[in-house]
Amino acid sequence: MGQRTPLFDLHLALGAKMVDFGGWDMPLHYGSQVEEHHQVRRDCGVFDVSHMNVIDVAGSQAKAWLRYLLANDVDRLKTPGRALYSAMLDSHGGIIDDMIVYLTTTGYRLVVNAATGAKDLAWMQSRLEGFDVQLIERSEMAMLAIQGPQARNRVCELVSSARADLIRQLKPFEGQDNADWFIARTGYTGEDGLEIMLPAEQAPGFFNDLVGAGISPIGLGARDTLRLEAGMNLYGQDIDENASPLVSNMAWSIAWEPAERDFVGRQALETERAEGIAYKLVGLVLEERGVLRARQVVRVAEIGEGEITSGSFSPTLSKSIALARVPMVTADRAEVEIRGKWYPVRVVQPAFVRHGKALI
Repeated sequence: MGQRTPLFDLHLALGAKMVDFGGWDMPLHYGSQVEEHHQVRRDCGVFDVSHMNVIDVAGSQAKAWLRYLLANDVDRLKTPGRALYSAMLDSHGGIIDDMIVYLTTTGYRLVVNAATGAKDLAWMQSRLEGFDVQLIERSEMAMLAIQGPQARNRVCELVSSARADLIRQLKPFEGQDNADWFIARTGYTGEDGLEIMLPAEQAPGFFNDLVGAGISPIGLGARDTLRLEAGMNLYGQDIDENASPLVSNMAWSIAWEPAERDFVGRQALETERAEGIAYKLVGLVLEERGVLRARQVVRVAEIGEGEITSGSFSPTLSKSIALARVPMVTADRAEVEIRGKWYPVRVVQPAFVRHGKALI
């Protein structure tokens, strides 16, 4: 038996198929993964993401420590509520985890991946020496993600007028406190929406309110196809300690300036960049029948080979799509080996669908 979120019994009552995910018992789907996917793209749905780890960073040197710990620069966050995306690297430039960081009125809030929570916290604690910093795990909080083009409107109908006003005023990639809730306009689907952190004991009631208002519960299966269509990396598949941001379509999240900021992994990234980046993460589209899957070999004529990191059938596009790490000089065509046969694929920018619209 794995760890359980405060919504475990509700998932069972709604007929969810439960699976192990990073040591947590989580819903894969509630009947139809494809229908759940379409529901988020066309309207909205609610995800239980209470398995994610929320860590608050306090202390007089919280900012200085995070500028050392992360590849992105929290100095870019000028007003409370603003957020940024960053990788946390090891000394070799490998990705320990990726996360969202919010500037709050009392310090910073980190939201890190479920499967890497213990590893992340151990790494952070090992880098605390010499800094006046306190790490506070917020294990008493649950987290719900309501995603889709109608998400904010639908949630506003169910919450207090003060919270509705806050939601209407939120900018993308911003999160604000309201009493004991933290409401952020972020997500992992390529759609607009909210991620709401709230006391665990309040989560079942609010989840019931959402579902009772006709907002469909969505499982991990649709969450994966939604994030893949959006070209968003999944830790453990597309990124890990063996990959740097430079080969993971994450170079934009590295703050190279100011040059004097020395963050963990910077020297390794500078060496990699100077020597020439060998690989890149791209999108693949299979025009023929078949399904692209992780670990399938990608062959680029007269150049070399790469590998699919994530692949699936895209419900929105009705095609099989994938993310793949391939030689840097790869152009617009390649081949993928599926069950001993080679199939042609189109190489595209690693984002297929955003805000319900096809980008390929």
